[in-house]
Amino acid sequence: MAVLLATGLGAALVPAVNAAPQQAAGTTCETATDWVAGTWYPAGSIVRYNGSYYRAEHENPGYDPVISHWYWHPYSCDGGGQNPGPGSFVVSEAQFNQMFPNRNSFYTYSGLVAALSSYPGFANTGSEEVKRREAAAFLANVSHETGGLVHIVEENTANYPHYCDPGQPFGCPAGQAAYYGRGPIQLSWNYNYKAAGDALGIDLLGNPWLVQNDPAVAWRTALWFWNTQPGAGTMSGHQAIVSGAGFGESIRSINGSEECNGRNPGQVQSRVTTFQNFSALLGTTPGGNLYC
Repeated sequence: MAVLLATGLGAALVPAVNAAPQQAAGTTCETATDWVAGTWYPAGSIVRYNGSYYRAEHENPGYDPVISHWYWHPYSCDGGGQNPGPGSFVVSEAQFNQMFPNRNSFYTYSGLVAALSSYPGFANTGSEEVKRREAAAFLANVSHETGGLVHIVEENTANYPHYCDPGQPFGCPAGQAAYYGRGPIQLSWNYNYKAAGDALGIDLLGNPWLVQNDPAVAWRTALWFWNTQPGAGTMSGHQAIVSGAGFGESIRSINGSEECNGRNPGQVQSRVTTFQNFSALLGTTPGGNLYC
């Protein structure tokens, strides 16, 4: 991952003459269709867009769900298609806001909850203590990577061309400087965008900008890395917590080549302190093996 150097149904309306076709009200996750530009969507409509679900908070003539956040909110189809709410995640919205009081509005709680369906084992494996510990560990690392969910993209633009590995068979179709760090765990390098996109069913190699424009996609890439990638270590962050290997191994996975084995103890301590604070907030314990 890149290193940040600066620590972004209501009733259907009757369409006007010549208006685009209207989607039927009462859409559910089971009947949701792919979003289509120019289609009239009543409030409460649910659509699929780039592998994620969105609910129309206000009626609209087919505005893009990513661009028009006032009209569309990320939506979770867990729990029988109900809106994300208390109890659907071990972290409540109030706790999330307490963890990130200065967060960028891009990083929405609803976007995170909507992304959870991609990895149902996340913060949902083992005892209640372990579930909460994993959420705290993930969010502590996220906080460190983004300066408290403030930064959406890597700030040092001079690094941007560095993240294209032309030796990959798929190359860098979006441009040499297109694969810089983005999102909660600062996804970077063309091969990581390719792998994450393949896993999530999204063309992130061709359109890496989705990670900085769509909150649910951004969270899904972070959960992809956390749940499946060993990174610089030998196991994923998810495996590190649920197996008892400890928080230190999650640090090794994310940025071990720069921080572990005594390379940058200040950065490691920052992650650990945040993890301890988040664990206390969630009513769990941090466990052992905190350092790498």
